[in-house]
Amino acid sequence: MRFQRVSKAVAVGAVLALALSACAPGGGDTGADASKDANAGGGNGSAEAANSGKADLGDVTTADDTINVTVGAPEFISYNGFTPNTYSTYNSAIVDRMFAGFSYFGTDGTLYPNEALGSYEKVSDDPLTIKYTIAEDAKWSDGTPITVADSVFAWAVQNLNLNEGSKEKPLFNSVSVDLGDTVPEGPQGDWDGKEFTVEFAQPDPDWALQTWMLHPAHVVAEESGMSTEELVSAIRAGESDKLKKAADFWNEGWMTDPGKLPDEKISPVSGPYKLGSWKAGESVTLVANENYYGPAPATKELTFRFLEDASMVQALQNKDVDVINPQPTVDTLAQLENLGDAVAIQKGDTLTWEHLDFNFAEGNAMTNLELRKAFAMCVPRQQIVDNLIKPLNPDAIVMNAREVFPFQDNYQEVVDASYDGRYDEVDIEGAKKILEEQDAVGTEVRIGYSAPNERRANEVSAIKSSCDEAGFKIVDSGSADFFSPNGAQDRGDYEVALFAWAGSGQITSGQNIYATGKPQNFGQYSNPEVDAAWETLAGSLDPAVHAEQTKKIEKLLWDDLFGIPVFAHPGLSASGSDIQNVRHTATQDQIVWNAEQWVRAE
Repeated sequence: MRFQRVSKAVAVGAVLALALSACAPGGGDTGADASKDANAGGGNGSAEAANSGKADLGDVTTADDTINVTVGAPEFISYNGFTPNTYSTYNSAIVDRMFAGFSYFGTDGTLYPNEALGSYEKVSDDPLTIKYTIAEDAKWSDGTPITVADSVFAWAVQNLNLNEGSKEKPLFNSVSVDLGDTVPEGPQGDWDGKEFTVEFAQPDPDWALQTWMLHPAHVVAEESGMSTEELVSAIRAGESDKLKKAADFWNEGWMTDPGKLPDEKISPVSGPYKLGSWKAGESVTLVANENYYGPAPATKELTFRFLEDASMVQALQNKDVDVINPQPTVDTLAQLENLGDAVAIQKGDTLTWEHLDFNFAEGNAMTNLELRKAFAMCVPRQQIVDNLIKPLNPDAIVMNAREVFPFQDNYQEVVDASYDGRYDEVDIEGAKKILEEQDAVGTEVRIGYSAPNERRANEVSAIKSSCDEAGFKIVDSGSADFFSPNGAQDRGDYEVALFAWAGSGQITSGQNIYATGKPQNFGQYSNPEVDAAWETLAGSLDPAVHAEQTKKIEKLLWDDLFGIPVFAHPGLSASGSDIQNVRHTATQDQIVWNAEQWVRAE
């Protein structure tokens, strides 16, 4: 879900999302991946920005038609896609069509203003101060004007200082929690007005990604027995006791059983589409928002089908769906190519990367650094890349960084400064020696991932073949609910989690993943040096400081073996040849990033 600066990443392959540098798993192979950069602004930017990859459609008349798309099998979760358990690439693909932000990412990760919602400008460097102006005609789908109150509420949702006596118990169960410290006073302006300013406590290199628009403040106020003005006043006064009902509603009020949409009265939208219908286990249909103040969506209905990767190509061939975002595999690409002119294939680099993350929870075997080293020694990363990725991208290499990608100019410089290549080659004897010295031969390592996922199953199989030989007992713990609320990942019932982070180039997004106690730090990793490095990086506008601290962070994460990067995902999607304006993007938004522009050729 790509709101502005939410977490920092979206998890791909987990049922989470990477905007905060890493919100949850993500990517075409996202069995349920998170989004690393949860910051993008909803994806409905102005259509005239040629370099953004969006088409200039001019005056659009919405076609009375339905376009069917699938991004994966996981069920829709919630209208509120901003909690740790709902911020996933799958849920975000749907939710992001319904909500507007002040900016959006172009196909290469470049940020563009969403002029439909409003505008923003930096008015001071010291202190860093930004002025936002909401478009005069911007309104929620129920007709209520979008005002400063909505931005104040978005600040509250991400404000860990509004709590129940402890920062360990935030009022709002948000995927992003740092905005209260980043902007201590919150948005300043008349609550029912259209202009506000925000003053940062210190320089913020990702200030344009901050999320200042989320959910309707007027709905939350009414559902908690307050007026909108009273809600804003309580937030600004820090009166947490008065906000308890509002937080309870935001946390749970939009959660419904599969197939049951929340009442339209409590679920208005600010974007081009709104919820239409939901068939549990089958699909969710979005319908055009007739009160949308921006460019009209090109097609009246978008139906998101819940299909497994293995069935996507056949569904496209049968015209059961019009656009697919399958897991990139050699077989999938070959099947698509065999369809010839009936389909258009979209390929390219992505800001999504596969990784194996350790569980640092107390009592878990992987809290032992020596066992983490032994595991890293036996993971056949080169074999995985050679067999599963190179057939799709001949230039693919084993990825040895987390904050930069192999196709970026500074990649090798960062790797040279942070990693000595010690885990590039499989070392069975070295791993075996460590296990023997630790009296740990036979240690069970459960590798969890969102299943079914053919490529990840193949990855685990390759790891098992190699690491079992070293003395581990590798267990394939893939399951459909691994990343779901109360699933194995939530419970900590795993040693290694296999998923991907999907991002959009946010500078500080990784802080939400690697710093102590952050929402996307699922494995409970903690290193004060890493925390300090992130604080230094996040508090500077100097690219030289960013470069220096990125190298330091990468080295610390390698020394600690936070986890093991594997490869950058190749992008692969396809659409029927009669569907116009489908465009590849490298960012976490995936193929649906400009779905409001899709239209069937006449």
